[in-house]
Amino acid sequence: MTPTERTLARLPAHLRRYVVGQDYEAYTPRDQAVWRHILCQLRSHLRDKAHPVYLEGLEATGIGVERIPSLDEMNEKLAKLGWAAVGVRGFIPPAVFTELQALGVLAIAADIRTHEHIQYTPAPDIVHESAGHAPIIANARYAEYLKRCGLVGFKAIATVEDEAVFQAIRNLSVVKEDPTATQEEIEHAQARLEAANQSRRYVSESTRASRLYWWTAEYGLVGSLERPRIYGAGLLSSIGEAKHCLTDAVKKVPLSIQCADTEYDITRMQPQLFVARDFEHLFEVLADFEATLAWKRGGDYGLKEAINARTVNHLVLSDGREITARVVEALPGARPVAEGLSSALVRLEGPVMVSRAGKAEGKPWPGLALVAFGAGQLPDKGNFKLELASGLKLQGFAVGGGEVLNLRGELDGRVVEMPSVAQLFLSQGLPSVAGGPADPGAWDRWFGELNAFAEGEGEAKARAKKAMALHPSLAALYREVRTMRESKSVKPERLEQIARAATDFQDDWLLKVELEELKKARA
Repeated sequence: MTPTERTLARLPAHLRRYVVGQDYEAYTPRDQAVWRHILCQLRSHLRDKAHPVYLEGLEATGIGVERIPSLDEMNEKLAKLGWAAVGVRGFIPPAVFTELQALGVLAIAADIRTHEHIQYTPAPDIVHESAGHAPIIANARYAEYLKRCGLVGFKAIATVEDEAVFQAIRNLSVVKEDPTATQEEIEHAQARLEAANQSRRYVSESTRASRLYWWTAEYGLVGSLERPRIYGAGLLSSIGEAKHCLTDAVKKVPLSIQCADTEYDITRMQPQLFVARDFEHLFEVLADFEATLAWKRGGDYGLKEAINARTVNHLVLSDGREITARVVEALPGARPVAEGLSSALVRLEGPVMVSRAGKAEGKPWPGLALVAFGAGQLPDKGNFKLELASGLKLQGFAVGGGEVLNLRGELDGRVVEMPSVAQLFLSQGLPSVAGGPADPGAWDRWFGELNAFAEGEGEAKARAKKAMALHPSLAALYREVRTMRESKSVKPERLEQIARAATDFQDDWLLKVELEELKKARA
């Protein structure tokens, strides 16, 4: 079993279905030239501008200059750091990315940018994911921050509009990397993203978490405001950004929780960057941010976030049960139930899954469910009457397993409409409300995608089109130049012949750069 196969085997099934093989042989000689050109420039430029761990981190994580890294080789190195890597195709759902990161697994986009986008690409690619994210993991404290940041992002509540924005960004990246895409298709994809952004009703927890991640792990600087160093993956993997970010054209401000409320634009270089004092500073800001989340606050605040989101989230009850569903309504009580909780009753829209410690218990309930707050005991079977501290009175018939029939309710002297059949839960408080299902694997087994690789179909098609767009004669020239480089057998007369043949491809500047390098090395 290869190192990558061992990594894959330990992942839960709902994450494995997003993983793709690297298919190393599919990289063309021009792809290899793109990698080499970028890495040569980055290593040279970042030698004294990146965090000191950068150069040794490249070696420690299996990333060299001469060729695109193999995930197997990376995994052999990463295992010594307590990390691993898997291949994915393009953008993957944020919940999948953050859960992988919380587990100490880098999601490496297997594709590589085209030579037209060599300075910067908004689409995930192997340059950004490996040469950007991996090197700084060699610093143990920063590696721990990445895991913790992944967990916080995973627990944050996302909205239905967040999903629409994600799908629009993913579509735009696919279209822009497709050499056959028409101007009309590009404009439509851009308009779709703009419309998705405009559809947002408010800034969600998930959006704020992504901003914090962007301004630290992606575009972070560390050190003094006057002489900061680069550690963010977006800066470390972009030639243009790496050169631009330390100039006076970019405003440098001290890192604070304000970064979570600062928007960013992935289509242009950033006009302002946040500078962390050191890596411990990252944990301080993350703790401040974490304290604002429904995951930590629970109570009425958490219920409001879940209701506004209109997505599947989970409530953590006082006895440790986790109830996964869509929260649709919270009914205020006549009296407070617990600290931060004045809601008497919560209505949930099925399916409803019950779990403990992240492990589902039995099949999901398909219909409506209720959570009533206050001390009380629901009998397993038979008629019941309950009077809770909130002022809510309930009566009905317990079928067993939490199912109730003929439920009736009264709050402060007025009748409360109740479903005739429901699942009823009682809890003295609500310590936490967190994003997504409590047991993602079980939820995925019941309600997940049927096509294991449907998420990457667009990216796979774009990759195939990019390969087909490379003229066979030009591909042969790149292949010959790479063979010369690897064999260290360079014939000056043949270099001249290739240079003359390359004039047939005026738009391909990278081959000319490769030839010039070989000539200088020969001289």
